[in-house]
Amino acid sequence: MSDNQFFFSPSTLGFYPITLLADYKAAGTLPDDLVEVADEVFSEFSQSKLGALRGADSHGMPCWVDIPPPPPPTPEQLLQQAEYQKQQLLDTARAKIDIYQDAIDLDMATDAEKSALTAWRKYRVLLNRVDCSTAPDISWPEQPK
Repeated sequence: MSDNQFFFSPSTLGFYPITLLADYKAAGTLPDDLVEVADEVFSEFSQSKLGALRGADSHGMPCWVDIPPPPPPTPEQLLQQAEYQKQQLLDTARAKIDIYQDAIDLDMATDAEKSALTAWRKYRVLLNRVDCSTAPDISWPEQPK
């Protein structure tokens, strides 16, 4: 018998300590495709690796498999993202407009605040005209400074 302390299952992609094999068998959860692995193999593949997942090669041994890039967003997802962004921008504009409008309503507005209110209102109108169905090719209006 070797000094190795672990087995690997290519079907579960998991490691099984030799000391617990009897327990797994008694519980009915011991895979029937175990492959004995060197402790160094266990040490390497029991840790995570950035950009990779644990897999099994054609011999049933653990190997690293590159994580595929996520699929590009669907048109529906692009639309949802654009609508969300539009709502966030409208919320920001609404908050700015409320503050400047308060200053005007209370007859406390400076000339700069009056100009800012007009700029933010124009911006909000332009935002409302944005057609999110053209996502991702949207020309967003520039926020006032």
